[in-house]
Amino acid sequence: MRDKFTKPIFIFLTSLCVFAIVFSFIMPNIFNPVRNVVNSVLVPIQSSVNSFGTYVIQKVSEKKDLVVANATIEALNIELNEKIEENNRLKAETYELERLRNLYELDQDYLQYKKVAARVIAKDSEEWFQVFRINKGKNDGIRVDMNVISGGGLLGIVTDVGLNYATVRSIIDDESRVTAMTQHSGATCIVEGDVSLFNTDRIKLTHIDIQSIIVDGDKIVTSNISSKFLPGILIGYASDITIDDSQLSKSGYIMPVADFTNLFEVLVITETKSDYFKRQQ
Repeated sequence: MRDKFTKPIFIFLTSLCVFAIVFSFIMPNIFNPVRNVVNSVLVPIQSSVNSFGTYVIQKVSEKKDLVVANATIEALNIELNEKIEENNRLKAETYELERLRNLYELDQDYLQYKKVAARVIAKDSEEWFQVFRINKGKNDGIRVDMNVISGGGLLGIVTDVGLNYATVRSIIDDESRVTAMTQHSGATCIVEGDVSLFNTDRIKLTHIDIQSIIVDGDKIVTSNISSKFLPGILIGYASDITIDDSQLSKSGYIMPVADFTNLFEVLVITETKSDYFKRQQ
């Protein structure tokens, strides 16, 4: 039944559309009111649809741009981190090279003594390296009372030795006493460790004979008469020398040449003072 009316309706509607097209072409003014009504309804709808489409396209484009930008930023961050890591590595290598160069120069300053290089592996104090350990021991020929140097001069002395490690007491430790003398006049003195003073970068300098000539800036080295320290090793420079209240002696301070805040490598002189005495006989 439905198929019976479908074809006539289709023919009718087609004929009506053809008639409307021909008629509107022959007499266009008749359809102006209809066209205006339709336009007044469709134009706002079309404008809204266009605006919405433009908005959607813009957001999709922005999202794509944002994804691309984020990917670019992530890639740049990775590259930047790699450059920072490489730069830090180069700085560390340069710093280590500088330390080793200084250690080599120190070795050349004391060619009269045989030495072995060692790395600092631990320290017993929180702030300064007053007592610390190195990675060389009996297996490397290290013995108690061997002198340790770094940073241009005397650092301390070996107090305990294991098979593959040794303990060093630095000259800033409270228990340290070093018999020393001025390089230019030979005036004897005692370098006394005092950790409480080290935040001022100084060590006590005591037992200076009242008649001795010693002034600020004089080089202080280990003395020939020291029982444990080899002679002629630079300790530091005299500072603030004054006459004691007893009027019988002088005292002051010494500015050490060794660095007791950052220690990485040291040189251990592989002979003790007793070995030195035997060698001199």
